[in-house]
Amino acid sequence: MANSISKLTQALIDNDLSIQDSLQRDYANYSAIARILKPAVEKTLGRKVKLESLITAVKRYSVGYQILQGDISKIVAESVINLRTDIAKISVEKTKHTIAAIRKTLVELPGEFFQIIEGVSAVTILFDQKLFNYVYTIVRKEEILDEKQNLAAIIVSSPKEIIETPGCALAFYQAISRRRVNIEETMSCFTDTIIVIPMKDVGDAFTAITSLVSEARRQ
Repeated sequence: MANSISKLTQALIDNDLSIQDSLQRDYANYSAIARILKPAVEKTLGRKVKLESLITAVKRYSVGYQILQGDISKIVAESVINLRTDIAKISVEKTKHTIAAIRKTLVELPGEFFQIIEGVSAVTILFDQKLFNYVYTIVRKEEILDEKQNLAAIIVSSPKEIIETPGCALAFYQAISRRRVNIEETMSCFTDTIIVIPMKDVGDAFTAITSLVSEARRQ
């Protein structure tokens, strides 16, 4: 039964960014966290649980909870951050026409910022906002699913080891999420992690990533 409390406590913490942040930064109050989690644990288990048991579970989980550790810390520390402002995006239906039009545009705009995220039924194009009117004309209006302007792209260039090291991208995403910034789109391109956010949140998102890298370098 203690094992159930421990696993449930871990699952609840894994879904709460504020608690994760307090554990990672080492300012967590274990008793306070246990009291916060107690109602959810009791509801799930269908019985009362002792606060002391929850405090023990929180302490046990906190010992191993460090996003920046081992290879992840090394890769984040060696990452370089670039910021690209004034980005736009258009999401369109995935059809033979849109695929052909996008490929043609890639050839015609070799030096421009032009990224493609291809899904099962849709394709999202990220590009310099100055090209918006041009890109808008290469697809049929009825094929457009969504469009947005005034975005920015944070491009994190990491060592080659990131390809085979799980958890690195998660560290970048969580750093931004803790600032309550919505990630519009994200993609990986070899060793680059591209995170697209609204222009209004550039300051918070950029600070979050640079602080993460600085923390990794201190370690």
